[in-house]
Amino acid sequence: MTEMIQTIRPRLFLDSADRAAWDEWLPTGLFHGITTNPTILANAGVANTLAELSRLSHIAFEADVAEFQAQTWGRSSEALIDNGRVIAALDPRMVVKVPITREGAIAAATLKAEGVRITMTAVYAAHQALSAAAIGADYVAPYLGRMNDAGRDGYGEIAAMQEIIRASGSETRVLVASLRAADDLVRLGRLGLDTFTFSPKVAASLFAEELTEAAAEVFEKAAEG
Repeated sequence: MTEMIQTIRPRLFLDSADRAAWDEWLPTGLFHGITTNPTILANAGVANTLAELSRLSHIAFEADVAEFQAQTWGRSSEALIDNGRVIAALDPRMVVKVPITREGAIAAATLKAEGVRITMTAVYAAHQALSAAAIGADYVAPYLGRMNDAGRDGYGEIAAMQEIIRASGSETRVLVASLRAADDLVRLGRLGLDTFTFSPKVAASLFAEELTEAAAEVFEKAAEG
């Protein structure tokens, strides 16, 4: 009997609620899913309501994404739990994002115990990755660009997070967010990171290689005789 070999691939997410961006980038086959939060929704002119999240997620799944990540909200753990439950009930492919605050940890632990898939978000320090792994989160999402903007060593913190996750044997994935350029993916990819979410602008930079464009044009001219 031939043994099945499981292929492990990088997991990329499009960090956008802009339908035009989805139409442009999802057909490339690069993206495992979509990530959103209240700020991203606002930037796309989408209200942060359960009804709008239901509508958006339905459109995303029709586009054949594997996951749609939406953030719960509320100033108490009870509110975070209540909204998280409704988000999770929209579709089995939903992942609920929860800020890694004390109230967020309580909410995430409760939701995870109920079988909800979780991303711990707004992560800025390496020790928070250990907390996310202890909760059993599916993802922990550090903000690279914002860490660097705050004067912290974002690359170093994220490398430490990856080491902590590996050493603990956890299945939590480090989902790097707030990427500013394609070079960020290269630098972190060399350290073993394989899960990223980024904007349409960064997606465009992945194809901004003049030598590739020139070579493709040469091929076309040769094909045309």
